[in-house]
Amino acid sequence: MRKKGIVIGTVLSMLLVVLTGCGKSTAGLTKVRLQEVAHSIFYAPMYVALEEGYFQEEGLDVELTNGNGADKVMTAMIAGEADIGFMGPEATIYVYNEGNSDYAVNFAQLTQRAGNFLVGRSNDQNFAWSDLKGKTVIGGRAGGIHISM
Repeated sequence: MRKKGIVIGTVLSMLLVVLTGCGKSTAGLTKVRLQEVAHSIFYAPMYVALEEGYFQEEGLDVELTNGNGADKVMTAMIAGEADIGFMGPEATIYVYNEGNSDYAVNFAQLTQRAGNFLVGRSNDQNFAWSDLKGKTVIGGRAGGIHISM
């Protein structure tokens, strides 16, 4: 019985030591509610910074949520449910053009390249952009920044 107690005590002690480093304290950090428009490989540096604790090192407790669309991200910002939104500038333009005095301010560019790409039904080794003349091409969602450019 004594041997069993020692084994259980040892295992619990080891778990305590291992799990002590797992929790990330957010005491004393500034809470920032960040809402992204969609998960994207282009946001990889941000995901790494979140996972590696870089924001916490700078005194920030960043809470990331997915808004599933720029319109929803903007709505969350206007409603006070998000402090920062990752989205294209079109949502801000729409809100501003509606005469809303509480519109978002675009202040940074997260990615250096657009995440747009062309997808075809078959592989064409000799593709040229001129091949699209007369073809039907589906762009981004209606009203999206890709259509407006």
